[in-house]
Amino acid sequence: MALRIVNGDPILMNRIRRGFTLVELMVVMAIIALLLALALPRYFNHLETSRETILRQDLAVMRDAIDKYHGDRDRYPDSLGELVDARYLRSLPVDPITDRADSWVAVAPPGGEAGNVYDIRSGAPGTARDGSAYADW
Repeated sequence: MALRIVNGDPILMNRIRRGFTLVELMVVMAIIALLLALALPRYFNHLETSRETILRQDLAVMRDAIDKYHGDRDRYPDSLGELVDARYLRSLPVDPITDRADSWVAVAPPGGEAGNVYDIRSGAPGTARDGSAYADW
């Protein structure tokens, strides 16, 4: 064994470390796994909350466009595409729960008024975090 003395302390030349030990790597991996176990549920919870918020906002915007269309033309639109064609909406939004733009459910106007779209609902199955069905929004 070769000894070298630096500042009064002997250092073994062949014991110089050149990498991480398996134990050190395992400790780091365990810490990363613990942090992921804490962060991932919050992340997915936040994703679900944001999808519900986007759905509520999309429904409010489309209902406002339907009301403006009715106020301007004194009848309800025949389809959601008519709102886009008449430039009340730039494009038909994608339902954030189903990830499809064709899953919206149109509600016919009461009392036999002209048009086919009095209200709009989500066609998404299931319930929201507050227990209400997406289709009831």
